[in-house]
Amino acid sequence: MKCFRCNNTDPTLFYYDSGVYYCRKCIMFSRLDANTPIKKVTLSKKMINTSPKLKYPLTPKQKETSHKVCTLLKQGKDVFLYACTGAGKTEITYESICSYLKEGKKVCFAISRRQVVLELKDRLQSVFPSLHVVCVAQGYIDEIDGDIIVCTMHQLYRYPYCFDLLIMDEVDAFPYIGNEVLETIASLSCIGQKLYLSATPDETLLHKSEVVTLFQRPHGHPLPIPKVFVCAKFIQFILIIYYLNKYKSHQILLFVPTIQDCITMHYLLKPFVSNAYVHSQFVNKDQVLQEFHNKSFRCLISTTLLERGITIPDVYVFVYQANHSVFTCSSLIQIFGRIGRSFTSPEGKGICLCSTYSDAIKNCIKQLKQMNQDA
Repeated sequence: MKCFRCNNTDPTLFYYDSGVYYCRKCIMFSRLDANTPIKKVTLSKKMINTSPKLKYPLTPKQKETSHKVCTLLKQGKDVFLYACTGAGKTEITYESICSYLKEGKKVCFAISRRQVVLELKDRLQSVFPSLHVVCVAQGYIDEIDGDIIVCTMHQLYRYPYCFDLLIMDEVDAFPYIGNEVLETIASLSCIGQKLYLSATPDETLLHKSEVVTLFQRPHGHPLPIPKVFVCAKFIQFILIIYYLNKYKSHQILLFVPTIQDCITMHYLLKPFVSNAYVHSQFVNKDQVLQEFHNKSFRCLISTTLLERGITIPDVYVFVYQANHSVFTCSSLIQIFGRIGRSFTSPEGKGICLCSTYSDAIKNCIKQLKQMNQDA
């Protein structure tokens, strides 16, 4: 007995109903009876000769990396693009996307987080204005076929045996990392090559793929190394107020470990700075993010929800209680990677506040310095 969607063969994860067994391991994607073959979904295919409309040309290093990635993919190899935050990973995929589309092949861009999917859809549509870019995520499932498909990892279950090129961003992030069902569904959707993207790669994927690295941002400046302060919680709060005042011409992203910290910090900082907060259970996340982009308020307080995917020009980053277990080395690298991404503010500032100097903080600083050295 086997589930052909998630490869489940564990008898305890099948349920008997009306004369047949069905798989409970992947039931969240719809019911599938045991031993039922997965049918291929037919999508439109056409040869498309296109090129990206970039605001800025790729740097020589980006061009070299882009060509290397495309060459390896065309050789039939899966590729892991290991690049620092802000290196232009998305831009580096464009050559490969155009190459596959020119041959009439199907391309998908899959990402863990819905908010990033929505932003990337708009980004790709502006870069490829002549193409039909489709977003498939929660609340956006009416149309599932286009010239380029951008979807969450969960939505890949709709596309068995469909994609000649599957680009997977944030493969080290929740909910994809360590999720056997999502990993199997992703593999099922891809009949060609996979291109993984991350600044904080999982060692398993690195060993399974050809690795291409890029540790230099387009503006050529090194990755900002945050200042670390080890002190009690109330001193951390005082330092937040101090640096809010010191950097008052900049917007601030303030990361906190828990939802309750979000709410508490919002009210504590109200007398000092205009602010708002978001977390995973917050209803109007999209609206708050748009207001922050529009500079309607100065400080945005967040849990690790916004550790990836958000790009705000000229933003500085503070982390409160950075020694909390929710802040892993990977998440801290991503968080401080929000700084210095723009040409107008290539250096930026990061403040890391903690009660103890955790291994995650130490390794974060070490890896950021190593990336700067390797660049």
